Parts: sequence; C-alpha cells; structure tokens
Amino acid sequence: MTDGQSAASPVPSQDAEQAGPAWVKSERQHRREAELRGRARRSISIATASTIVVVVALVIGITSSPGWPRVRETFLSPEAFVAALPDVLRGFLLNIEMFLVAEVLILVLGLLVALVRGLRAPVFFPLRALAVVYTDVFRGIPTILLIYLVGFGIPALQLQGAPSDPVILGVIALVLSYGAYVAEVFRAGIESVHPSQRAAARSLALSHGQTMRHVVLPQAVRRVIPPLLNDFASLQKDTALVSVLGPLEALRQAQIHKDLDFNFTPYLVAALLFIALTVPMARFTDHLAARAARRRTGGGTA
Repeated sequence: MTDGQSAASPVPSQDAEQAGPAWVKSERQHRREAELRGRARRSISIATASTIVVVVALVIGITSSPGWPRVRETFLSPEAFVAALPDVLRGFLLNIEMFLVAEVLILVLGLLVALVRGLRAPVFFPLRALAVVYTDVFRGIPTILLIYLVGFGIPALQLQGAPSDPVILGVIALVLSYGAYVAEVFRAGIESVHPSQRAAARSLALSHGQTMRHVVLPQAVRRVIPPLLNDFASLQKDTALVSVLGPLEALRQAQIHKDLDFNFTPYLVAALLFIALTVPMARFTDHLAARAARRRTGGGTA
C-alpha cells in the first residue's frame, strides 16, 4: 500500500470496475415490498379473526343445543376413551398391516393389468378382454359387497388349499377392488406420455418392452403418484370394512367396547386413529401435486 492510499479507501480492482456499480433497490421498490408485506399481514389477521369467529360460533351452537349433555356423555366420555384406547390401538395395528400388504399387491396387480391393456398385438386380445372385464366388474361392485362375496363365498366353496383366515380373505377383496382402480390410474399415466416418446425410443431400436421399461413407465409413474396416494388414503380407511368378517381390527374392537357399556366413544377413538394416519398422507399428496404443477409450469424443480 502506498502513502497516497488509505486503508479505508482501497483502490478498486479492474474486475470491480468492469462489473459496474452494485444494484440497489429503488425507493419505489422498497415501498412496493412494504405494501406487499402489509397486505400479507392484513390477510393473515383477517383469516385468523374469521377462523376464530367461526370456531367460537360452532362451539357455542353445539354446546348450547338441547341434546349436548347426552351427546357429551355418549360420544365424549373420558373414561370410555381411556378404557377403549389400548384395544382399539392394538386393532389399528392390524389395519396398518392389512393396508401395507394390500398396497404392495395392488400396485403389482394394477400395473400388470394396465400393461396388458396396452398390448396391441392380435394374439393378446384374450388377455386384453380379460383385463377390461376385470376393471369393469370390480370397479362396479361396492367394496363392502365384494368383501362379503370373497369372505363368505371362498370358504363356502370348500376348495383344497383355499384360505379361510378372515384377514387374508379381506385383503384379497381389497386387492381385487382397488387393483381395478389403480389399473386405470396407471393406464391413464401411460397414455399421457406423448407418442413421440415411443417413436423416438423405437427409432433407437428399442423393443416394446424396453420402451415401456426405460421411457414410458418412469414418466407415467411420476405423473400418477398423487392420484395413487389418494387411492391409498381411501384404502387405509376401507380396511375397517374387513370388520364384517370378524377380525379384531380397530372398528371391531371399538364395536366390542361399545356393546359392553353402550357408549359410542370407542368409535371416536378409532376415528381419531384413522385421521392421524390419513391426514399426513393427504398433505403429502397435496405437496407432490403442487410440486408436479410447478415442474410443468417451469416454476421449480422436482
């Protein structure tokens, strides 16, 4: 450093001179940002106030109704809640087990049916027809009715090696029902891939199987993850329908406790357990859908 230079005023380098002066927000930009922050604070305040008013109005309206004391005693009994919680929670673990096993089988079955429906060679016509019949029939049968048909029909056939465990029969019914829905979800995802993708793959001498495996399916699966998660949220709730066959899952345990003291609070316990599992899954689905929307519009990366 020379005598004519000060430590507080260094000589600007050549790179700094070429870069030019640093960008500084204008006064108008500062006012605009402050206005936006003010609007955001006002919006949050209004939303919070309106939410509090609605919640207070609902609480007052419900608690002031003539039948509220009876409802509180029948549906919101702390003693019945504590007494039923261990058994209902143990039954809910069975619901989770059925859900996890059925989910894997549904994914496999749905993908296979969707791939079969995409086979265009004439020799595969019987398989395509069978896949169409399967999706049409099992989407048309209510899930609880299908559980009755499978749960009581298969044991009635007295076939050698046929399962008789109500949990296994319930899982089979759920797989047959939801497999038809998931197959259509996969098929929609496969058909959403632009034909040019297949044409480009075939121009590279890829076979039909290689094209589906390396080009079409990766794109299709990414696109159908949000609707698949919606289906699995419904599947988690529908595992309670298996209670009609007798296994001691959450709903069945709640029904047993209800029959003991004629109090419906155990049903509330089961409902809260299902909510605790379903709501996070729903929020995760919304997150994936929003991320996919941002990716399509170029607003972000996935």
